[in-house]
Amino acid sequence: MKTDLSQFNNDWYSPGAGAGKRLLWFIVNGLFFRNPLNPVSGLKVALLKLFGAKMGKGIVIKPSVNIKNPWFLEIGDYAWIGEDVWIDNLQPVKIGAHSCLSQGALLLCGSHNYKKVTFDLIAQPITVEEGGWVGARATVTGGVTIGTHAVLSVNSVATSNLEPYTIYQGNPAIPKRNRTIAL
Repeated sequence: MKTDLSQFNNDWYSPGAGAGKRLLWFIVNGLFFRNPLNPVSGLKVALLKLFGAKMGKGIVIKPSVNIKNPWFLEIGDYAWIGEDVWIDNLQPVKIGAHSCLSQGALLLCGSHNYKKVTFDLIAQPITVEEGGWVGARATVTGGVTIGTHAVLSVNSVATSNLEPYTIYQGNPAIPKRNRTIAL
């Protein structure tokens, strides 16, 4: 059975940079970010700025991080990006000050419309507000905001917004308790 794909239309989507810049980033990402042998955060921050990311001060970026489009990335002061984090930012991703993306966290802006035979792209931004924490191997999907100081626990999946100062767990993530921060 042959499927007519003539109505497949993702013309609305723009990767935010030309082919040359995207190719250069692909190489830089492989050499300096995905490479487990490069522990130098300062160099990574400088490279991200060079490619258009908005970066705060005191940011830590661990080895083996994969960033799709740095020109769609904003990271606030003293944020922490752990090992093996994948930021698949087809749309803007904002990571607030003093936030943490733990090891293996996935921020996935893109999905597909499974109701259409053409499997059209769906891409939505992600925001992790100040003090938000995405736990190890946790996943945040497009269109989600992690509220200020909210926590997404290990291996959990956020498919809707997380309220501030709340700890979430599960797939899909549900609120478990309030987060109290001692001063």
